[in-house]
Amino acid sequence: MLGIQYFKANSSTFVIKTVNGKVKQAGKGLSFFYNTATASIAAVPINAQETPFIFKLLTADFQSVTVQGQVSYRIASPEKMAELLNYNLKNDGSTYVSEDPLKLSDRVIHIVQAIVQTKVQNTALRDALKLGQTLVALLREQLAENSPLAVLGIALLDVSISAVQPTPETARALEAEAREAILKEADDAIYDRRKSAVEQERTIKEAELQTELSVQQKEQEIEESRILNERTIQRGKAETEREHLQAEIAAETQRLELVELSSENSRRQADAEAYAITERMKAFRELPVENLKAMALAKMEPEQLLAMAFETLAQNAGKIGELTITPDLFGQAIKRSVRP
Repeated sequence: MLGIQYFKANSSTFVIKTVNGKVKQAGKGLSFFYNTATASIAAVPINAQETPFIFKLLTADFQSVTVQGQVSYRIASPEKMAELLNYNLKNDGSTYVSEDPLKLSDRVIHIVQAIVQTKVQNTALRDALKLGQTLVALLREQLAENSPLAVLGIALLDVSISAVQPTPETARALEAEAREAILKEADDAIYDRRKSAVEQERTIKEAELQTELSVQQKEQEIEESRILNERTIQRGKAETEREHLQAEIAAETQRLELVELSSENSRRQADAEAYAITERMKAFRELPVENLKAMALAKMEPEQLLAMAFETLAQNAGKIGELTITPDLFGQAIKRSVRP
């Protein structure tokens, strides 16, 4: 019949058939005949779609960066999408009557760009270059339920950020700065190594000096101990000498006392002898001379008597006329003198 068409959709397309403003059929992969004069068909693809994006944005310090990534999504509520956007097909069912389906990816990209731009504009360049995973987490959080995508009936499947790059000039400047920082780190490493070597050398020197100091202290302690021992020995010797002197002093004192006592005794004895002699001499003075001679002769030896006799003869030699002395008289005296 004229105006009757046949329509068949694949399993990844949600079809809504409307006749005179009322939905007659809705579902995936439908096939039916329809009257082009009274029916309209909306075909909403519900398969996953991937859309890459590249954003050129300004950071908080007015530096240009490029954010590159990809977002994957699908139309989770095709009825809501068909209400908000025009997904109607032409009468022959070949193409859409509107460009809304073709601009859906642009809408998604604009929503993603708004979120990314807000974050990058509030971040300095150096930190912005490290925002890859942060942006992924932020997009997943803000594109979940109650997001602009959910209003359109779109569900986010995945989002990834492949690169956050500065301009070539900025990249060269950062590379130069990083290179200088690396060189500085290398210089610092060399300096630290030399400093560590100096520190180790100083530590070794200090250890050697400490060892020498310890040795000197030990030697000093040994010398002090030796001196102390010598002092102790000298003190002992002095104490011994003092005791010896004390003993000698005591002995000398006793000897002095003995001498004094002996002198006193001698003096007394001498006094006694002198007194005896005095008394004897007194007696001798009172005795006649003949008696004294007789007493002296009584105690003399024959030789002494002979000597006194010759002395008397010598004194009276002028009175003696002739004297005869025989050898026998001297022989007897000599024999007595040499007798053992």
